[in-house]
Amino acid sequence: MEKQSKRRFIKTCLYLAGSGMFSAAAWLWAGCRSRAGGPDGGDKDFEPAYLGLHRSGELKKRAQALRGLMESCELCPRLCGAARLDGERGFCGASAQLEISASHPHFGEERSLVGTGGSGTVFLTNCSLRCVFCINWEISQGGRGTPRSAEELAGMMLELQGTGCHNINLVTPTHYSPQILLAVDLAAAKGLRVPLVYNTCGWERLEVLEKLDGIVDIYLPDFKYADSEMAAKYSSGADTYPEVTQRALLEMHRQVGVARPARDGLMYRGLMIRHLVMPEGVSGTGKVIDWIAANLPRDTYINLMSQYRPAYKASKYPEISRRLTRSEYSEAVSLARQAGLTNLDIQGYRFF
Repeated sequence: MEKQSKRRFIKTCLYLAGSGMFSAAAWLWAGCRSRAGGPDGGDKDFEPAYLGLHRSGELKKRAQALRGLMESCELCPRLCGAARLDGERGFCGASAQLEISASHPHFGEERSLVGTGGSGTVFLTNCSLRCVFCINWEISQGGRGTPRSAEELAGMMLELQGTGCHNINLVTPTHYSPQILLAVDLAAAKGLRVPLVYNTCGWERLEVLEKLDGIVDIYLPDFKYADSEMAAKYSSGADTYPEVTQRALLEMHRQVGVARPARDGLMYRGLMIRHLVMPEGVSGTGKVIDWIAANLPRDTYINLMSQYRPAYKASKYPEISRRLTRSEYSEAVSLARQAGLTNLDIQGYRFF
């Protein structure tokens, strides 16, 4: 490890320990001591998708094409038409100015993303879905964040790689996709080579996803709702969520295929779907599972998430103002197994 990277690594360990995250700090330190290989601690032969487009100049062209969609904003399914290039803020709350809340190694993501060095997570400010139960509402809807340039984002990516993170994990990236692609192009020129994770609510326009083809290595979308009425009620009128997300998942799968960990246990490419099981069947888990089983390979990665808790404005809605029960989560697991899904990440440790 180079001296500068070592200093950043030690700084990260101290930050985690100082924040009370002692196990994460110990895990990161142990992982570094045992790591042998490339800067991501993984497969030396891996090359992320975006490098080829960087070398050809296509990556910068894609960034410019997406930037054009901000003129009368069409980046997300809201199609709000905000003149973001002129400083107007869209429905999501974003202007053309990139805003970032935080960036650091994250040890709470899926195991195949976390590994020993953590997932290099960048929390982007604002969100187009605006869910009433969002646990990160201060960032997604409260505007918590700091204005940053694409050059600064590129620097963050390189620093995360330097500290041993296995990937760059971009949380709610859609409304900043032009700036992100520009930052990836800049970082690639300076040695970025870890996988790019597109961590999204799932509600994506095909026109935008097509611009990401050959750039994103791992898609990490939510599949929140099977019912348009539920989506509209809890996500600010997003009644097109089920149908739009289904089309998006098919496109993501076309681009990156089934997610399967490599021999080192890390994920380098593929589609990883998250489904948050909610109280009173609000998320339509059975229908979500049936659609996946009918339209995607049975070994598609599915994270059945059990950690719902009533955050933000959820207390105003009696049906979602409580945590999930043991029986509700058990039923979700049973339905997935009955549907023949074979690549389940079961987050039921609190119940079993």
